[in-house]
Amino acid sequence: MTNAQNVSPGSLPISHKIPLSHYIALGGGVCLEWYDWTIYGLMAALFGGHFFPSSNPVTSTLAVLAVFAAATFVRPISGAIFGPVADRIGHKKVLIASVGLMAGCSLVIGIMPTYEQIGVWAAVIMIAVRLLQGVSTGIEQPVANAAGLELAPPGRRAFFGSVVSGSFNQGGNLLAALVAFAASFILGRQAMMDWGWRVPFILGGVAGFIVFYIRRSMPDTGASIAGAKAPESTGKVWHALGVHWLGFLAIITMVGATQIVNYAWLVGLPNLANSVYKEVPSQVFAVTTLLGVLLVVAGPISGWLADRYGPSRIYLTLRTIQIPAWLLILAYSGPGIGTLAAVTFFGGAILALNQVLFNYLTGTLMPPECRTTGIAVGYGIGVSVFGGTASYLLIWFQQQQALWLFVAYGMVMAAISVLVYWWAMRRGEVHADAQ
Repeated sequence: MTNAQNVSPGSLPISHKIPLSHYIALGGGVCLEWYDWTIYGLMAALFGGHFFPSSNPVTSTLAVLAVFAAATFVRPISGAIFGPVADRIGHKKVLIASVGLMAGCSLVIGIMPTYEQIGVWAAVIMIAVRLLQGVSTGIEQPVANAAGLELAPPGRRAFFGSVVSGSFNQGGNLLAALVAFAASFILGRQAMMDWGWRVPFILGGVAGFIVFYIRRSMPDTGASIAGAKAPESTGKVWHALGVHWLGFLAIITMVGATQIVNYAWLVGLPNLANSVYKEVPSQVFAVTTLLGVLLVVAGPISGWLADRYGPSRIYLTLRTIQIPAWLLILAYSGPGIGTLAAVTFFGGAILALNQVLFNYLTGTLMPPECRTTGIAVGYGIGVSVFGGTASYLLIWFQQQQALWLFVAYGMVMAAISVLVYWWAMRRGEVHADAQ
């Protein structure tokens, strides 16, 4: 195993103490971004019939999840358009626009009319809004990953990156699960299916605009801001990305494998429980909330381990353990909230330790001149091709009595992500003291 290149990530000249304001401005936006994104998936089984009516509730749920998957396909396009912009002019303006767009779309979903009121236009509006949210998420996480790497001082990068892009990311998922649980517990199943599903979207939209205001005070980052030579044109950005194609491939496989298991546990299993096994929604969301807690707590733990023993070593170890953990999902083969809780907890613990560190590592696979573009496009492809379809495929394979094929798919992708990252590391494509 060769040493990684000791390439400076273009860190800003700040002290080794990371200001709390950096966590709030950058991490708060990541949190609300993913709250708004995830709440759609959690509410799918409850509001699907209002926009994609069907006599079979499973069919309506699959239609909503298909839109969920379609929105992820916009992400690499968004990254390809706005990634070079962020690499050339800095990150701050792009991050502010991203959280504002997501908040506005969440509010629209919360107040928009249903199929009964405006017919097929309800479905059209829903699809359009979700595609816009795909544009937002296509740039939010990658730019936040790059900004987090550059805001943190040497020796603390894995910790700061894991907390901001990992714990705050998962904090959004936790917040979504917690709000879904609270709303369903207070309002009950029937009210949630009638109108209560709107409440989480409205709350997310309002909170998003608060973060929009806070984020205006955060420092800017990027090659041009940090004093490094910024690309003179978009073409130069793409040329640099082509030179570092192996790091780009590692980002795609790393993100893809992570997001398959992420969406399977966070979105697929809850919707399988609600729509197929007819579990009590408040109990399902309580289990999902527990998973969210694990994901948030894992951020500082993984970051500390990575800074102490080396991010690459910790990542490869945790990702290898994830491969056999996929078999746990086969245990949830019929109704039973206890089984769902066990699968979620034990599988989620392994998922949690994997889920936070990869956000930091995507930034280390790209040099400053094409960092945002490489993360954005690679992240977008990984999520759209592999992650966005995961919850749909889980339920579809279960309906075909072939859930084991979905599990095998997840295991193979996890193994590929290990091998490609190891290859990139051997070729010196891992930057920013990630070893």
